[in-house]
Amino acid sequence: MSKPIYQPSSLIPFLEKITAKPKKSLSQNFIIDGNILRKMIKEVKSEDVILEIGPGPGALTELLLENGATVIAVEKDPLFAKTLSRLQKEDRLTILCTDFLDLDFSLLPEKEIKVIANLPYHLTTPILVKLLSAKTHFSSFTLMVQKEMAERLTALPGTKEYSSFTLFLNYHADVTYLFTVQPTCFFPIPSVQSAVIKVTLKPDRDIPSPDNFFLFVRSAFQKRRKMLRVSCKHLYPMENIENGLKTLGINTQARPEELTLDSFIQLYLFLQHKRGDDNYYSKNK
Repeated sequence: MSKPIYQPSSLIPFLEKITAKPKKSLSQNFIIDGNILRKMIKEVKSEDVILEIGPGPGALTELLLENGATVIAVEKDPLFAKTLSRLQKEDRLTILCTDFLDLDFSLLPEKEIKVIANLPYHLTTPILVKLLSAKTHFSSFTLMVQKEMAERLTALPGTKEYSSFTLFLNYHADVTYLFTVQPTCFFPIPSVQSAVIKVTLKPDRDIPSPDNFFLFVRSAFQKRRKMLRVSCKHLYPMENIENGLKTLGINTQARPEELTLDSFIQLYLFLQHKRGDDNYYSKNK
């Protein structure tokens, strides 16, 4: 039986055999610690369908298939996409050689899918946005990301990591920081620490014009050192923002990082109400 590809004694000769070198442009840093991989897939069941983004040599893919899962592997690098076929087991592996950001979700099976992936760190935000735009396809994401990003996605109000993207993700899902991964767990060794997060999807909140809500949140954080009533005065009259904060029992001098997701939603509903959308505010207050 061949050694798992995540072992350096297997991975490096394999890369040499196929004349492949990790590409910085694709954030290719490959996991060489089996314990990390096993922790990432410990909740995988044999009946699960897994979407893996950027499998590279296939270390995670290999373990998923050994656990009996069905895997849809989306790999942009043609060389790695071609070599993944060696892992085929009972027709449980589908390989899509494409950029994930160009993936047509209609190609996915009509069943609930889990996403498990070591993401290319420079594309974490657009990948998450794309996944969340079609979240009815999925139940959860277990993702390896840069530690700094993991801290941002799980940040609490009042911290410097708390951001508009924190709120965007928490609107769509519950996010848990699972564990930290050291640079020595990768080949080549990256210059940053990593972390694994679990994103459990939840139904959208019933609010009017969600796109306008996220515009409101982004506008608030673009000038996060300013009071919210000032940073969003181009969207709503300052007086209305002040009255909304008073109504919610929040200091009128509050800055955006002081508000929870629920507080932002309630303030947005109040401001929409002032524009004449009475039904939503009375229903949600």
